[in-house]
Amino acid sequence: MSTILNTNGAELEIPRIIDAEGFKCAIFTAKWNPEVTHALRDGAIEVLHKAGVEDKNLFIEDVPGTVELANAAGMALTSMPDLSAIIIIGCVIRGDTPHFDYVCQIVAQASAELNAKGRTPVIFGVLTVENLQQALDRAGGNLGNKGSEAAVAAIEMANLHSRAAGLRFAPFRE
Repeated sequence: MSTILNTNGAELEIPRIIDAEGFKCAIFTAKWNPEVTHALRDGAIEVLHKAGVEDKNLFIEDVPGTVELANAAGMALTSMPDLSAIIIIGCVIRGDTPHFDYVCQIVAQASAELNAKGRTPVIFGVLTVENLQQALDRAGGNLGNKGSEAAVAAIEMANLHSRAAGLRFAPFRE
């Protein structure tokens, strides 16, 4: 099995997909900071390919910015019910105004709300960094690629959904 380097410097195994033929993934990428976001997206796609996912099972689309990632993921949940996972990819770099805080809060809260619905996992592949160098380090630089890590998380969560779909829970007994 293949591995990737995660941002902690450890090798992370690319998991086997339980339902490889049925695995479908949408990846939405913010257009802001494209040197970072496209590298993250490409890292995610590379991992999914290594796991056996064919291009025909990937829906890849750019959106204007990081805030719009939540809307794109929400639309996908509604219009693409057969998705195994959704990955949202963005990069927010702190500036001189509170805009950074608002954007980060909006996308994190929206991602949490979409995930709380419990249907299709929405994987948070958004970098929130102080400067461009920190972003580049995490987009294929010396700290690995968070997009690759997001793809691993997408596979793991899709596998969890596959396993949970066949389970029936009984009341706990001592």
